[in-house]
Amino acid sequence: MERRAFVLATAGCLLAARLAAAGQPVGKVWRIGRLSPSLRETDAPLLDAFRKGMREFGWIDGQTFTVEDRFAEGRSERLPTLAADLVRQHVDVILAGSVPGALAAKNATATIPVVMVATGDPIGSGLVVNLARPAGNLTGVTGLGQELNAKRLEVLKGAVQRLSRVAVLTNPTSAYTGPFLKEREGLARDLGVRLRVLEVDGPDGLKTAFATMARERAGALMVLTDIMFITHRRTIVELAARHRLPAVYGEREYVNDGGLMCYGANLEEMYRRAAFYVDRILKGVRPADLPIEQPTKFDLVINLKTARALGLTIPPSLLQRADQMIE
Repeated sequence: MERRAFVLATAGCLLAARLAAAGQPVGKVWRIGRLSPSLRETDAPLLDAFRKGMREFGWIDGQTFTVEDRFAEGRSERLPTLAADLVRQHVDVILAGSVPGALAAKNATATIPVVMVATGDPIGSGLVVNLARPAGNLTGVTGLGQELNAKRLEVLKGAVQRLSRVAVLTNPTSAYTGPFLKEREGLARDLGVRLRVLEVDGPDGLKTAFATMARERAGALMVLTDIMFITHRRTIVELAARHRLPAVYGEREYVNDGGLMCYGANLEEMYRRAAFYVDRILKGVRPADLPIEQPTKFDLVINLKTARALGLTIPPSLLQRADQMIE
């Protein structure tokens, strides 16, 4: 028994020394509130990436920190209630995904630090006033959502020869729709295509929207980032296949489920990087003193199996640009 007690005491001392060396208070288990607009199954790889990032900074899941999960299950209107619940639980930091998630966290608390991830345009959406010095209690990693629409249309046009008409699936209630509507005329002019915007605010409207695309002979489809769309992505991918519409998306999940291609920042890498912000905040740095980062790496993923099913030959020049191809 004495030997066992000695071993346990030694292990405890080593752990305490490791935490002290990392600048972490010994004995406290920090609570991180995770506010996600997505389904639990969709969010799992992102949380895994975040936990991996925390390990890289010396944090031990279940021993030095825990994660309190709150999932809106694709219903953005639930986010304010879930954010308020995390505040009532007195979590130490809130990790908030998407513009709606970050806005809900910001409206729920002015004191608990909020690390936002994949929030598109944080200035245009009213989250912060300055990226270099965000002020207030928010910081994190932005996803550059609107700036990437031109790139997505560019790769779509590169994949579909003589493309002239592109349907754009939007949710009128989404924070990403308004900025896109302001830029669509310039995008259409620069790329020499006609953009037909179709608004769908719920899954029941998807079939009607695709029927309109077929009737108006759209040559391809771009799906704007939206939590409802991501939640019902399998339906969207199936409808695109049924109507033989080449489509580009902003998130990899669509391509994993059979979508043609996606172009955007790597979400798992962004969540891994979010651990840097949480680490600094738990060590005493104010969110206002942590500049918001913009992604520098963007992934183009192409599903070649889907391309073949559509009778589409992807040009070699576009294949060479792809970061990954799914057979």
